[in-house]
Amino acid sequence: MPETKNIVFTHKEVVEALIRYNDIHEGLWGLYIEFGLAGANVGPAPGGDLNPAAVVPVLKIGLQRSETPSSLTADAAVVNPATKTESKE
Repeated sequence: MPETKNIVFTHKEVVEALIRYNDIHEGLWGLYIEFGLAGANVGPAPGGDLNPAAVVPVLKIGLQRSETPSSLTADAAVVNPATKTESKE
């Protein structure tokens, strides 16, 4: 069997994993990604022509409350339902 090199997830799977990791039991939650923006002069090779370029790094990945379901959201009550002992607290 070949060695696995990549394991990929859908946006919804990432949201579901973060809901479970943070032990959230209610509400509709969506994927939150915060980007940065920087400029640089880049070229294909040292000593070659330079071109202005934009660099867009991913700064943060998280969850945010959502009002509408979509391919970027998951319902915490379905994904990570509270147990009876948790719901009494």
